Amino acid sequence: MNEFQPGRFWRNAHLQSILPSIWPRSGLLARSRPLREASREWLLDCGEEVRLQAFHAAPAKPRDMAVVVLHGWEGSADAHYVLSLGQSLFEAGLEVVRLNLRDHGDTHHLNRDIFHSCRLPEVCGAVAAIQSRLPDRQIWLVGFSLGGNFMLRVAASGDARLGPLQGVVAVSPVLDPATAMDALESGWPLYQRYFVRKWTRSLQRKQQLWPQHLDFSGLLEATNLRRLTAALVARYTDFPTMEDYLAGYAITGGRLATLAAPAVILAAEDDPIIPAADLARLAAHPGLRIVRHRHGGHMGFMTTPGAPSWLDGFVRRQLSV
Repeated sequence: MNEFQPGRFWRNAHLQSILPSIWPRSGLLARSRPLREASREWLLDCGEEVRLQAFHAAPAKPRDMAVVVLHGWEGSADAHYVLSLGQSLFEAGLEVVRLNLRDHGDTHHLNRDIFHSCRLPEVCGAVAAIQSRLPDRQIWLVGFSLGGNFMLRVAASGDARLGPLQGVVAVSPVLDPATAMDALESGWPLYQRYFVRKWTRSLQRKQQLWPQHLDFSGLLEATNLRRLTAALVARYTDFPTMEDYLAGYAITGGRLATLAAPAVILAAEDDPIIPAADLARLAAHPGLRIVRHRHGGHMGFMTTPGAPSWLDGFVRRQLSV
């Protein structure tokens, strides 16, 4: 299936994982201008007084399909991979809805309580709200990393608010958060520092906006992802331990046995953040297909720097557009 074959000098897993996000954005911003100019903000009622932000773009002559695209942890609706895929789908005549998770993008003011990865009901509510706004569209879900994990869980949730889903495409989804954290701790230190820094900045912003409700004193100096996660789980969630919290959003075991729509997982065997060995721990399901490539890193799949993303073509092939 159109095997991903990066250029000889770009096969390194770390280059694949890092270069796309740090490459100058000027070309991407120019290419994605039609999508961004057509986008209109939606504030979605997700139930339980939760609001999530999304950006909807409809081409002049839309097909009968719409795609909800969800970023990874500490990404946003304006992440490079979201804009690149969104523009590609927009050019193909599909309506595109770029969804922001709680406290991602510029949304820290919308909800009082902090984001965590087990807030599945509100993402189900967001998808249901999008379906109600686009009642005549076939709805596809596409997610990257943690966003891919969320979209797969949405499709397996059985949430009564959801209408039929056409399918799910998950790129480098988080499989087992416990082994992913182990990989971050034992791997190249740059990844852990990156996530801790971005998460800390997000929490600082949240505390500034909700000072009467949130106090992260003594937490924001942490340099260790495990300790920071454990402290926040203990202080701001109902999970008895960090291990219970991590298990709460794992999709290994039987979690995907209840998938209500066809799903495709794209994974790289050299992903430095999500161990590929965990793919064998997913539930067998006739509607679940796993596409593995030797190279690609974490959400990389870059043929050469600055070139149009191979990922965009892969997703379009799954949607047959």
